[in-house]
Amino acid sequence: MQSSSDQVLTIVKKSHKAAERLASTSGLKRRHGVMMLAEAMESSFDEILEANTLDLEMSREMAVPEPIVDWLKLTPERLETTVDILKQLAKSADPTRRLINAPYQLEPYLTYCKLIPLGTIALVYEAFPELAVIAAGMCLKTGNSLITRGCSTASNSNQTIANILQKALAATDLPQGCLESISPDLGISIQELVTQDRYLDLVIPYGRPSLVQQVAEQATAPVLRTTMGNCYLYWSTSGDLEIIRNVIVDSHDSEPDAVNAIEKVLIHKNIKASVLQSLFNTLQEQGFKLRGDAPLVEQFPEYLKLMKSGEWRRPYLIKAVAFHYIDNLSEAVSWINHYSSGHADCIVTESYEESRQFVQRIDSALVYINTSPKFLRNPDGSEAVFLGMSNQKGSRQGLIGVETFTAVKQIVQG
Repeated sequence: MQSSSDQVLTIVKKSHKAAERLASTSGLKRRHGVMMLAEAMESSFDEILEANTLDLEMSREMAVPEPIVDWLKLTPERLETTVDILKQLAKSADPTRRLINAPYQLEPYLTYCKLIPLGTIALVYEAFPELAVIAAGMCLKTGNSLITRGCSTASNSNQTIANILQKALAATDLPQGCLESISPDLGISIQELVTQDRYLDLVIPYGRPSLVQQVAEQATAPVLRTTMGNCYLYWSTSGDLEIIRNVIVDSHDSEPDAVNAIEKVLIHKNIKASVLQSLFNTLQEQGFKLRGDAPLVEQFPEYLKLMKSGEWRRPYLIKAVAFHYIDNLSEAVSWINHYSSGHADCIVTESYEESRQFVQRIDSALVYINTSPKFLRNPDGSEAVFLGMSNQKGSRQGLIGVETFTAVKQIVQG
């Protein structure tokens, strides 16, 4: 019997070899592969939901935290959304055929760039059984191979989905090994996978901050950090209450993972108490847990519970919002840059000058002005598909779309 180190080496070598072949496979064949995944998923809802029920029963027995159970619980609607995303990927343009203007020109040569596949990608994820499906579609679309490593909480769901996807791909001309799945039952640790830097070109951890941090610390292969929750909103003295309500509530309405949920609100000190009370009433009625700093708790004890200092930097990942009084825009910007997760932060204001200052000074991947930051994997009316969000500096900061799974090759034509 192979040791876990030998097993993982066999898997990553197979995936690496498949990536080399995928890179030269036509976009038409890869598009067909994505559509085969969609059709296989669409015809297997009952089988997947049955496996998911077993995982949910085990999770309740093991007292798994509430957010993880929510992420784990599949529904026909979640599966239909996943299939729709695959179909959208299948019909969208092939990103590897795109030519880009080079940042420089060498006379008298023609200089240009094109997008190319990264190679072999590993997804290490917590719950979210359908996430492997979406990642598989995005990888095939861009000519990359994928290795998935889920958590034990979702082992039945993950294995069932992996079997369905691999069976679908076996009926295509795509290379064997372009989609590999590592079950925790094999005894292969996360560290054994993410240290295969000779064969892995990118590792994507998806889940709670503790998982992302673990992978980032252990990996020797390049890591793309994902992030969710702990987004901030600055409520300016001119900000409209109705917009505030809509932004907070709507940002939490992204199933199953409210990636861009507003969990912290900085309130300008001149906002009237009656206006705050109106907001707190609305949020309580909609099931939000409300917290606040000492001055706010003292003022509104019937609505708010006192929060601890460490909570400003930590995401709740549930329907919870904390409030804090702030003196001005400069203080709000400093607070957000110090404590927020840095991937999606907001301002509600009627002042154009204030909004411009906020945009220029906030150190976040995405900034929203008077609108909800709600995260959608396939926004309505758009061809775009997103796996998640990253606060990592560099070219992959922000929304993780298909271009994230590519690299830029520069060509000089003599």
